[in-house]
Amino acid sequence: MEVQAAGGNAIDCALAASLLTMNTEPGVCALAGGAYVTVWGPGLEPVTIDGNVGVPGMGLPDTERGRGAVPVAMEYGGGIETLVGAGSVGVPGSLAAVEHAWRRFGRAPWKTLFEPAIRATRQGFPLSAACHYYLGYSGRPVFGRSEAGFRALHRRDGSLIAAGDSVVVPGLADSLELIAESGAHTFYSGELGAAIVAHVRAGDGMLTVEDMRSYAAIERPAMLARVGDWLIAGNPPPAVGGSVLAAMLEAWSRTDHQDWDREALGDLIRIQHACLDYRRRELDLADDVGERAAALLSAARDGRLVPPHASASTVHTSAVDDSGLGCAVTASSGYGSGEMPKGTGLWLNNCLGELELNRRGLDAGPPGLRLPSNMAPSVCRRIDGGEREVMAVGSPGADRITTALVQGLIACFDFGWPLDRAIAHPRLHVDTSGDCDRLMAEPGLDLPPTPLPVTVFDTTSMYFGGVAAAHFDGEAGFTVAADPRREGGTAVC
Repeated sequence: MEVQAAGGNAIDCALAASLLTMNTEPGVCALAGGAYVTVWGPGLEPVTIDGNVGVPGMGLPDTERGRGAVPVAMEYGGGIETLVGAGSVGVPGSLAAVEHAWRRFGRAPWKTLFEPAIRATRQGFPLSAACHYYLGYSGRPVFGRSEAGFRALHRRDGSLIAAGDSVVVPGLADSLELIAESGAHTFYSGELGAAIVAHVRAGDGMLTVEDMRSYAAIERPAMLARVGDWLIAGNPPPAVGGSVLAAMLEAWSRTDHQDWDREALGDLIRIQHACLDYRRRELDLADDVGERAAALLSAARDGRLVPPHASASTVHTSAVDDSGLGCAVTASSGYGSGEMPKGTGLWLNNCLGELELNRRGLDAGPPGLRLPSNMAPSVCRRIDGGEREVMAVGSPGADRITTALVQGLIACFDFGWPLDRAIAHPRLHVDTSGDCDRLMAEPGLDLPPTPLPVTVFDTTSMYFGGVAAAHFDGEAGFTVAADPRREGGTAVC
């Protein structure tokens, strides 16, 4: 709201809110990670700005690659294995994406975007319940790797502070203030960049000065899908999230349901299972994600993907304004490497070590290659709604991002439900990450028979994502909704 009052548009507001949440959700996200920004405005072609984490190692001999990572097992999310430490750190891109989007579409001063985050990190911010939950598992094995970071999140006796307690991360406000004054340059090739590279290399990580200096955000045409009377512009390849979401929506368009009854849920389960299984088999290790994604969409559109009767750690911001401009920003730093260069307050990502997503491991490809991503920030327009009707939407939730979004978009655009009801309704997710595929569900769904093992949670859970959406049309005005599963906020100004 401050940014809007200073002359900012939807882009400025989304970027400022994203910068705030990246820096005040310890464990869940951090600035030195990756992000995507999708923008669609009146008279403009929709674009997605790719600021995802890149593969490091430019200029390094092979003998210095693949070192410095430490395996960690946690009970979080039913049990995960990940790699942390300096060797898990990839080339961060969030800040490059934010700056690119601001230069291309923003109106407010650059420094204005940072002022709320600087104030919050200097004065202290409350630890959210979502952060507290994750840090209950990761506080020692991951975030205990940094003395300053550990002290910021724990009491003198070593116990985790409570949800709602104030957090001050030493050095973080100063780093943000430097970026606000000097631009992203200082993060990539200036004082902060030098500190980040020196810390990672001292820990046998692969991040180099050349990696940081050569990193650039990439603007790509957004991928379009349709549900009901709406077009959804989302994240294109080489990310996989937008392609999987588009395939789920295209496959759903071949069905005919008006509510989440048992038959509709049966189709939803089959669609999720087919798309996520395809992703696991064809997309995660593909040399050309675009080619395989095109084959997925083709199969979804003509009915070959789902024949009849066939058997983390992210944050999101959505913003629209009354000109019809929409912006969706999703950011992630993986599970966190636990690494924090001295004096910076900047936690580094572990995206190389996020093994269920980056299945190639530390040797993820040539330096500069973007890592795989589920992130799918989207901006939507009604086909006959005019230039000013727009919705921005997205979700955190690792591999639950696409399944959370597809259920919310179907309920809103196909069933005609109000936005808050569509987002709050119980969800299901086909989990393909383990040794056997499973159906995970929230209570309150009339589940159909399924050959998959079924786990029904006791209550709604942040496991199933955290959809946030903002909608504007010229007649009804603004409608906003944040997911009750996570501590999202809304504002209309």
